[in-house]
Amino acid sequence: MDKKIAVFPGSFDPLTLGHLDVIQRGITLFDALIIAIGVNTEKKYMFSLEDRLEILRETFKDEPKISVHTYSGLTVDFCKEIKANFILRGLRNPADFEFEKAIAHTNRKLSEIETVFLLTSSGKSYISSSIVRDVIRHEGDYSGLVPKAVVNISTR
Repeated sequence: MDKKIAVFPGSFDPLTLGHLDVIQRGITLFDALIIAIGVNTEKKYMFSLEDRLEILRETFKDEPKISVHTYSGLTVDFCKEIKANFILRGLRNPADFEFEKAIAHTNRKLSEIETVFLLTSSGKSYISSSIVRDVIRHEGDYSGLVPKAVVNISTR
């Protein structure tokens, strides 16, 4: 039987408790979970790529089924390259579903990869990276929205 390898792609700018929720539940479904930071040179990030890598590696350092990678280009091409057979995505709300459904159909058309959706736990469904960035910009308390590694990096 083939190993079930999933890719959880995103910018993780920053990693939130919503991401953490999906990842922790996702590792129970797969033999390996690759957290893949997509690199988009057109986009302006709040956290550097190095910081995002450090946050993810620190947060999941004790989870042997998780590895952290970066990639550019199409997610399906990255999945082929590393022989992943699933893409894991989290859904917070109906708008997420409509957006993610279109991407999943496109990915399925481009390759044989399956997308697995997990609903974010109800207590975390309001958290998004863009909301967290806004709280940080306005010097609000974001510690209840992100893992400890994010607070550690952003306060140094």
